[in-house]
Amino acid sequence: MCGNNMSVPLLTDAVTVPGGERETAAVIFLHGLGDTGHGWAEALSAIKHPHVKYICPHAPRIPVTLNMKMVMPAWFDLMGLSPDAPEDEAGIKKAADSIKSIIEHEVKNGIPANRIVLGGFSQGGALSLYTALTCQHKLAGIVGLSCWLPLQKTFPQASCGVNKDISILQCHGEADPMIPVRFGTLTSEKLKSVVTPSKVQYKTYPGVMHSTSQEEMMAVKDFLEKVIPKV
Repeated sequence: MCGNNMSVPLLTDAVTVPGGERETAAVIFLHGLGDTGHGWAEALSAIKHPHVKYICPHAPRIPVTLNMKMVMPAWFDLMGLSPDAPEDEAGIKKAADSIKSIIEHEVKNGIPANRIVLGGFSQGGALSLYTALTCQHKLAGIVGLSCWLPLQKTFPQASCGVNKDISILQCHGEADPMIPVRFGTLTSEKLKSVVTPSKVQYKTYPGVMHSTSQEEMMAVKDFLEKVIPKV
């Protein structure tokens, strides 16, 4: 695979925020259900580091069971938002493969895997956790905002173990009505059984609903400075 994006469908129309200097690291950030990469590209531009490239792909449009089969941008189908809701296993695995192809593309174009952070919000955060933990490449870190670990009953067995020591920043609004903070807490406990527990940072924000906040974005900025510092 050469430098063009044609062979990686999600990259053809992804929003990319260039670093401004020589790019030695990358952040791949996945939006939530019904959204696009544009809003997150803007949010990340506000906290960007000059040596980092930010890639915000758009999810394909598919019918979503949870929303009466309406067609909307979604990484995989959702049947419910509780820890015991049935899950779209095939769709989750297919989506993870599509994100792994972005990682492969960046590695082939000169950014080492251990300088790549995978992140996302809500369904995008869920996919970033699942993708990173099942990835064959050793990555720099994961940012999971207002999210959960999909197919969590398959872990730790489903984890390929390469990212056993990966740093994870997980953030959740305490007033989240969509994905209650309790689900975030359960996810953080589960993650500690998959990776080195001290590598999991879990931060909650009073009054924040199913969204982000300036304080949370500053935590993301600090985390990225630590896991993909300027070289």
